[in-house]
Amino acid sequence: MRNAFNTLFGRLFGVLLVAIVLAHALAIFWFHHYDPPPPRSTAALVEQADGSLMSKQHEHRRPWFGGPVVPLTFQFISLIIAAWYGAKLLSRPIQRLSAAAERLSVDLNSPPLDESGPQEARQAASTFNMMQKRIREQVTQRARMLGAVSHDLRTPLSRLKLRLEQIEDTQLQGQMRQDLDDMIGMLDATLSYLHEQRTSETRHWLDVQALVESLSENAQDRGSHVQCSGQCAPLQVQPMALRSSLNNLIDNALRYAGTAHIDLADSPQALVVRVIDHGPGIAVEKHEAVFEPFFRLEGSRNRNSGGVGLGMTIAREAVERLGGKLSLEETPGGGLTAVMWLPRV
Repeated sequence: MRNAFNTLFGRLFGVLLVAIVLAHALAIFWFHHYDPPPPRSTAALVEQADGSLMSKQHEHRRPWFGGPVVPLTFQFISLIIAAWYGAKLLSRPIQRLSAAAERLSVDLNSPPLDESGPQEARQAASTFNMMQKRIREQVTQRARMLGAVSHDLRTPLSRLKLRLEQIEDTQLQGQMRQDLDDMIGMLDATLSYLHEQRTSETRHWLDVQALVESLSENAQDRGSHVQCSGQCAPLQVQPMALRSSLNNLIDNALRYAGTAHIDLADSPQALVVRVIDHGPGIAVEKHEAVFEPFFRLEGSRNRNSGGVGLGMTIAREAVERLGGKLSLEETPGGGLTAVMWLPRV
């Protein structure tokens, strides 16, 4: 019997049953013990205008609390309280599960869900914890496998580069060297991508404006044309994730347009960072496709300009780990604008 009421259904049914029984018990008690006075008539003498007296009958009315008002009111209040408490019982495990799922989406190493409460809640928590463990194991195994493959491929590629020096045909040698450089670049990008996925960084308060100005100055020192404008207050972020995202967006703008402009727009709700270029741009229908891993565009913004198709993927995943959004827009007058929306939490 005890186990039956240790379930969510049992607890909710018990609360409603107790409320209904108490409400009906009060109604029976009230009608059984309340003894209203019998109705009676009284005569009152009223003086007329001519001085004579007349009799007026007054009916004694039953008090309002002698009817069904009191027990029905008690029933109404009891059922409201029972419904509120029952809804709270139902929503509490769902809220816990939702919060745990949100933590898991940000960090695979988040603490497991507490397996307590009703039987259904314990089962859901146990299943969720098992799912989290399996996801973490699969991600770790995949990263380890791809990392090992990428690492092991470096040795034969390095040997191939050394043997290229023995080829007398200069044109063929240059073509093969370019292919090998592309393969090594893809391996480096893959390892960087896997590292970004495995990284779990704590949040800190960061002067984003100082970071943007520093990235702009570093690019200028390398001979690139990067400008920044706007101001913003410090923001609680994962510093390495934000730096990685901004670096990829700036490099993307410089690669295809030669110049980049970073604009900061702050508000109490969110910080919006725009990385603007005036290059060839991207068709609107392909704005989402460029965030897919290893996706390359045909034409002016493609592999011939550099890159292996992971920069935008890394940038978006870094922003999403911060709880933000990254999207692309057309720059007025031509070009592409990357819009980074970061909430102030």
